[in-house]
Amino acid sequence: MNPETLAKTIAVAQKVGHVLVATADAKGLPHISPAEKMALIPGGNKVTVEAWFCPGAISNLQSNRRIALVVWDPKSDQGYQAVGETEGVEDVVLMDGYVPGPASFLPQGKKRLLIRVQKIMSFQHAPHTDEEQ
Repeated sequence: MNPETLAKTIAVAQKVGHVLVATADAKGLPHISPAEKMALIPGGNKVTVEAWFCPGAISNLQSNRRIALVVWDPKSDQGYQAVGETEGVEDVVLMDGYVPGPASFLPQGKKRLLIRVQKIMSFQHAPHTDEEQ
């Protein structure tokens, strides 16, 4: 994993203001979630991603820690796909879920995922390979 490419990945995520997070359950059923931001943990190949993840994404990570993050700027057709493993899930904000009447949903929680990036590939419309950048 190239640290310069990881820095470029973070820069694109900050520019476009979102990250797509792909998880899969133990049987391989995929799930895509949007995330608000991606940040580098200094000194290595770890990043954090924060979002109001739905329960399906978090449930997937309990049985399958593998994850893919996609950042892409459609105007410049520049982007990256980072793959790796989730090393932790942290609560950032928990809503009390108060809504008048009977509750029929799970409380909302903003989560921060800690991810060890193992490989980064190009992501774009233009022809490209899946070779590591």
